[in-house]
Amino acid sequence: METMKEPSIDVKHIATLTGHSGCVYAMDTGFSEQTIFTGGSDRYIALWNLETLQAEKFSAALPAPIYTICHIPEKNILLAGTTTGAIHILDLNKKEEIKILQHHRGPVFDIKYSLKTNCFYTAGGDGNFAVCDLDTLSLLKMKKLSQNKVRSIDFNDATSEVAVALGDSNILIFDLHTLEYKKDFIAHQLTEKAVGANIVRYSPDGKLLLTGGRDAHLKIWKVGDYELVKSIPAHNWAIYDIVFNPDATLFATASRDKTVKIWDAKTHQILKRITKENFEAHTHSVNKLIWSTYHNYLVSVGDDKMVMIREVNRK
Repeated sequence: METMKEPSIDVKHIATLTGHSGCVYAMDTGFSEQTIFTGGSDRYIALWNLETLQAEKFSAALPAPIYTICHIPEKNILLAGTTTGAIHILDLNKKEEIKILQHHRGPVFDIKYSLKTNCFYTAGGDGNFAVCDLDTLSLLKMKKLSQNKVRSIDFNDATSEVAVALGDSNILIFDLHTLEYKKDFIAHQLTEKAVGANIVRYSPDGKLLLTGGRDAHLKIWKVGDYELVKSIPAHNWAIYDIVFNPDATLFATASRDKTVKIWDAKTHQILKRITKENFEAHTHSVNKLIWSTYHNYLVSVGDDKMVMIREVNRK
């Protein structure tokens, strides 16, 4: 396992929010820095207030479990991808569903948007990567990337690239504007039966790409040639999410092994393990993270139906 370093951060548990009746898979920022949306297997989207630590008077019920949500404040819409491949588009002004897209034939695992291209991008369990127009909310292009799942999408604003993680363990790099292929490489492969890249996350400065997979490794790649900088056996089970804190000095990883770990973004050394042994922590898989600008709150959700809020500060 990774080398332990003397902790230089304080982690304080603020609250555990309850209300979901099933596993929570999806999360995104809300109407302000104090709010977040969550969704999961109970088919509900909830809105939580990080200041009052209560649920807001907002909820949306969908016909299928929710794997991903994407709030687009510039358009005041909320996109939700479900297990059936449907993408439900909610108008937050009208408080109603305005469109359903059904171009995926497998679960929708990730949705991201770019104001540079005025598009949103979806990753499907059918192996397809799709591009939709933010104004017309219609499909522009679909690319078959794999016979396996497309799991995760992230953008590099510095290089105008998009990285895509595939369930067959590959990472693909495209030009954001043209979708021209630029690079591919195998990132996570433990055995033939345990392959899969689950998450891609560019560092805020655009110089590194961090990936996590079913092999429980955190891998760090240099943007450009995408040579491997470091491979860290970070967790005991699959890594599901990676997020940076607001000032980009720390990042956190979430895993099926029920833990959240906090790392130094410069040295890539672990600073804190958040487990049931030393914190109030998740009892099941941790699926999604958000590092809010509000009080440096690190928010996590998981299969235990809980939304957990922690304040993280350097000593």
